[in-house]
Amino acid sequence: MLPALGLAGWMVAQTGGQPDAQQLERRLEIQRHLLIDWAGLTRYGSEDTEVPRPKPGERRVVFLGDQITERWGMGKAKFFPDQPYYNRGIANQTTPQMLVRFRQDVIELEPKVVVIMAGSDDLAGATGPATEGTISENIMSMTELAKAHGIRVVLASVTPVCDFYTKQTGLRPQGKIIGLNGWIKQYAADSGSVYLNYYAALADGRDFKKDLTVDGLLPNDAGYEVMAPLAEEAIGQALEKK
Repeated sequence: MLPALGLAGWMVAQTGGQPDAQQLERRLEIQRHLLIDWAGLTRYGSEDTEVPRPKPGERRVVFLGDQITERWGMGKAKFFPDQPYYNRGIANQTTPQMLVRFRQDVIELEPKVVVIMAGSDDLAGATGPATEGTISENIMSMTELAKAHGIRVVLASVTPVCDFYTKQTGLRPQGKIIGLNGWIKQYAADSGSVYLNYYAALADGRDFKKDLTVDGLLPNDAGYEVMAPLAEEAIGQALEKK
């Protein structure tokens, strides 16, 4: 968690300039919520209890992630309409938080497949310093939990960033994103999971394609429309695995 005295400095790195009062207040509110519910268990807790058990033959899928997952469907690009897919994204979440809520938000819903998209906010230090080693250990633990409960795993790449709109690369260095994605791809192969390469489709060189992003970090509607068929293809591959 960010120390209170370091909040303004973190915001400078986030925005590329001095944060205004509204930005600081928004970040402070996030910190207050972390003190109360660090892993975000209350975000979907009640909703999860109301989800019925899967019907026979239902190909239920849970998408676990951060703000990129959470915002999918909030614009014109819908989140897989008419599919038994559940969005369990929470903004600013890191892999240790996702690991804590994995049983509640994934296993208890009894999906056939889980799509895990994680690591971007770890690189940004949203809950404190993180290394590729700590990120990878959390992803491995989530994968092992899923497989122990008969859930197929899709591991999505971290998406690219760019500085076209706001400064993003200071918090999420492009080289570290590439390095982490290399590990995710290799681990997917080693663990019998499916690697979902959003990065290649969204990047121009190392930069997020300007016409596919809102702010250099989040996809826009066009970006999500690029991502959707890739996710469907990866889910299909996972379901075909023995």
